[in-house]
Amino acid sequence: MTDKSLTIYNHIKRLKLKPDLVTYNIVLAILGRAGRMDDMLLEFASMKEADIIPDIISYNTLINNLQKLGQLDLCLVYMKEMRESGLQPDLRTYTALIESFGRSGNIEESMRFFNEMKNRRIRPSIYVYRSLINNSKKVGKLEVAACLLEEMNSSAANLSPRLVFRKKLVTSDSSLKDLAKVSPCTELGVGRFLLVMAIH
Repeated sequence: MTDKSLTIYNHIKRLKLKPDLVTYNIVLAILGRAGRMDDMLLEFASMKEADIIPDIISYNTLINNLQKLGQLDLCLVYMKEMRESGLQPDLRTYTALIESFGRSGNIEESMRFFNEMKNRRIRPSIYVYRSLINNSKKVGKLEVAACLLEEMNSSAANLSPRLVFRKKLVTSDSSLKDLAKVSPCTELGVGRFLLVMAIH
């Protein structure tokens, strides 16, 4: 469905309609899902050139898709840019970074993000704990894995609901609410509606 979605997006631009933040976020996710990282980053740059300020969803989309391809250095670049823009990482940001660094064998960096997340009073999810435990075992850090398992079990009632990056493109609840605010009778509203429908 990627080509169909992007055809609709290009049609929106040909009509000289200015894509808004929600539309850009949808397109970033479509490109990331298709593995088109260069196009995703170019679209992100185009978004900023159009004076559309990226939000946490924009950055999380970049970071989550980049980490899937092992582009950890770029993940950190966009993490830094996000913070410099005044945005703070959320559970999704930390989940992507903890999983990706752990998968690469860099448990120290995973634990650094894990501790930073807790210091900022962001509740870990069971997915974060399981990722840390499994990746610690893989590199032979059995004591670390055992401590994390004990901590997870003792704090089970306070864990954040399980967070999963969906395979299908689904924007955040706030994005969907923003989408609903646009009248389907406007050309941009119709185009954005078709974008969402094309990927389901």
